[in-house]
Amino acid sequence: MGKLEGKVAVITAATSGMALATAKLFVEEGAYVFITGRRKEKLDEAVKLIGRNVTGVQGDAANLADLDRLYDFLLKRDLGAAERALVAIERALNLLAFSPFSCRKALLQKNPRWRELLIPFGHSGYVALFEIEDDHTVTVTAIRYQREEDYH
Repeated sequence: MGKLEGKVAVITAATSGMALATAKLFVEEGAYVFITGRRKEKLDEAVKLIGRNVTGVQGDAANLADLDRLYDFLLKRDLGAAERALVAIERALNLLAFSPFSCRKALLQKNPRWRELLIPFGHSGYVALFEIEDDHTVTVTAIRYQREEDYH
């Protein structure tokens, strides 16, 4: 039995790179994974590559309408968890309007305008990757679930 047996994860922008690798690892550890991607053909390739226990949902994490559609899709799976996650994410993202530079620098980015917001959720949480574009614009590019032992 894997560490994530019986767990469900949502990983945005998971058609390549670290997000795709994370989705594959989560499935290998027993989780059921929902992945998102903007381009349908890349999303279908990622689902095929992961192979099992995965559902692809086309959308862009920076597009609020797409996040609403993803939320509606997840409601059908686990209403309570989806609602609690949405509230936690919305509360945390509201902080970005006041102090985006207070968030930690993104680990793999050299540009100091790329930041990560830690969002507590139970014994684990989410990490939102965002870019501070100017004095009035913050673009959230991805929100990913983070397991307890990796959440820091």
